Amino acid sequence: MHKTLIIRLRALGEPADVPELKAYHKTNRDVLAVKVPLLSDIAKEIREQVTLEERLEICQGLWESNIHEARILAAKMLEQARIRPEDDGAWELIKSWVPDFDGWAIADHVSKAGEKRLVADPSRIDDLEAWTTSDHIWTKRAALVMTLPWTKIKFPKDEDIAIRERVLGWAAGYVEDRDWFIQKAIGWWLRDLSKRDPERVRAFIDEHGQDMKAFARKEALRLIKKDQPA
Repeated sequence: MHKTLIIRLRALGEPADVPELKAYHKTNRDVLAVKVPLLSDIAKEIREQVTLEERLEICQGLWESNIHEARILAAKMLEQARIRPEDDGAWELIKSWVPDFDGWAIADHVSKAGEKRLVADPSRIDDLEAWTTSDHIWTKRAALVMTLPWTKIKFPKDEDIAIRERVLGWAAGYVEDRDWFIQKAIGWWLRDLSKRDPERVRAFIDEHGQDMKAFARKEALRLIKKDQPA
């Protein structure tokens, strides 16, 4: 079925937009210029038509096509909050894709699917520990991006706070990495956390801010009121 979907994606593409998108994403893979909302609609449609086993097979086929939009569609097909009867296969598939990340767009769509699987089973965060020391920047970055839901919890339980602190420990280990995307991920994580726990963000910046790039430090503090000490 994944081959039929690829034919459908090619028909929905906007060939005139392809050169600009390939340049924007800095990729040599096939780009079809299909709008993301259309991919979301297709993902929802297919999820309702096939079994979970069939869906996982389709997702892997889409991923192996190495087409930009096909990989995003594969991620979107695993993005729902609950996957029944159980989502271990989906989580294993998502993990298998991480080493293939080579740009932010596909990485972030897959990470959104990964977020859902982590929220469904927070013990899976243990799997991310090895990612934090990877030489592959996109694997390293994914450990922060996939754990963003823990920055948004209004009333965190003790176990949620423990996860926050664990991820902040990873971020502290990242601050000396000068890669722009790593620094951006640190700033992003801290910025989102500042909406719920600005004091913790200020404490992080007090301790580690001098080692962060200026733009990442600025991003981390962007939502904290100027009259509050940082």
